[in-house]
Order: sequence, then C-alpha cells, then structure tokens
Amino acid sequence: MFLRHVLLLALGAATACRAPASRPAPTGLLDAWRARIARSAGAEVALYYRSLAPNAPAFTLDADRPMHPASTMKVPVMIELFRRIDAGTIAPDSSVVLQNRFASIVDGSPYTLDAGDDSDSLLYTKVGTRVTLTELDRRMIVRSSNLATNVLVEQLGGPAITATAAALGANGMIVRRGVEDTKAFQAGLNNSTTARALGVLMEAIALGRAASPRSTTAMLETLRAQEFNDEIPAGLPAGTPVAHKTGWITATTHDAAIVSPPGRSPFVLVILTRAIPDRATAQRLMADLARITWEFDQRR
Repeated sequence: MFLRHVLLLALGAATACRAPASRPAPTGLLDAWRARIARSAGAEVALYYRSLAPNAPAFTLDADRPMHPASTMKVPVMIELFRRIDAGTIAPDSSVVLQNRFASIVDGSPYTLDAGDDSDSLLYTKVGTRVTLTELDRRMIVRSSNLATNVLVEQLGGPAITATAAALGANGMIVRRGVEDTKAFQAGLNNSTTARALGVLMEAIALGRAASPRSTTAMLETLRAQEFNDEIPAGLPAGTPVAHKTGWITATTHDAAIVSPPGRSPFVLVILTRAIPDRATAQRLMADLARITWEFDQRR
C-alpha cells in the first residue's frame, strides 16, 4: 500500500492519445522503464502503453520516434486485407498462384526471396500452386512469412495500406514496399513506424474499429496464434492471453501486443528497440519492460 501511495504521488509528464483530458504519467513507471533501459548500454527504445478501459490515457516514452518497423508492418497489411474483404472487393476465398518473383518499387526490376532467410520456409514448397489470401495472411502474422507478405503487399498496394493506417489515426506507419527490395533500400525507400502508430493500430483491432466485428475477431485470433513469444509474452505471467506481432532485423527487435489480464481491461503495449546487436539481449530487455508495465497496470 505504501508503494502504491508513493507511486500515485510521484507524477510526471506523459502523452495522452485520444483521451478527453491529459493525465500525467506516474514518474515511477517512466523511471522504472528508463532504469531498465539504462542497463542495456546504447539501446534505443520507444514505448507505448495504454489500458483499454474507457478514457484511459496513453503513457509513452519516445513514442513518436520513427523506426524501421521490421515485420510489425505486417499488421497494417492484415488490416487492409480484411477491410477489402469487408468492402466486397476481395472475396473471403480469393486465391493467387504463389510466385517468388517481385518487382522493385524503384524501377520494376525483378527480385526473389531466399527461403533460407525466411522464418516460414515451408511456404516456398507451395510456389506454383494456388494459395488463398487468408492463408497468406495467417502465415504472414503467425510465422512472419516474408513471401506471404510480399504477395499481399503487391496485391493490396503500399499506398493503400499506408492510407488505411492513417485513416485509423496511425500517421507514423508508412508501408512503401515488401521485404528484401534491395534497390528500394539503397534508395532510402524504406518502411517506417512509431510506437504510437503501432499502438493505435492495435487499439483499433482490439476495440473493433479496424474493420467489421467479424474481421477484427479474425485478426485477434490470428495475432493470438503468434509462434514467436520471447519478447512481451516472456515478461508476463504464464498463460496470459496475448495477441501480438513481433519483428526483427539486424540490431532491431520489436513487439506490439494486446494483453488481456484476467478480470481486468486489456491493455496495448508496444516496445520498439534498436542498436542492440544481440537479439537475446533485446528480448530480455523487452520482457523486463513488459513485466514492469504489467505490475503497474495491476496497481491501477
């Protein structure tokens, strides 16, 4: 009780996102975040946390800092697909002949993906056969398939995906291209996100605003089936339901989650990290930040 009293008295500044009135973030939470980050020398971390209880504010740390999204950009791709299904412009059972050949957004030149560099190498065995877009969506989220992602990005279009994210309030999410478009990378045409943008998209899914009720339910089910769980879920009590999407590239590891504590309102937590060469080190940091946030949420 004493600790809670101290935490509630020690208030500092925070950003409130789409709340009726701004509420200061407890200094204790921010200090705990910063203290843990400081133990990982050189780490750059952005955080976004918001309870989904009515009118709850967002508590943030560097939440508007642009970062490479890695595979977290697959979240708005999923949203765009389901919104097209809702609109009737894509049938729920639509399929394509799977190809491993894509056009660079720079000049249209072809490039391919390497199965050995993809976390879902099994999908490459289906090249030349018909695969539904919803199966590709599931592989894109659950197994973080790059091949599935590139097919969907080409089908849906980066500008449309970005526009949908902006319409949902996630202006910091920019999807320009699929994965491994080397010419685009060299030209500086990269995808980008902020912790806030990802947080807003996860909120939209959790609260049923991202698409129809049927579609948001399907998206939540897919996110809960995530097979990579060494970041945010690792810092939570065993068995806690978590719908989330991870992402990682060189020295960069991210996770964006909807956490559902038993008997309490869910909360959204986004942790973006970079400048941490060892992925296991980043995962431990993220798990600790998730634990700190969970403990704070339980005291609210």
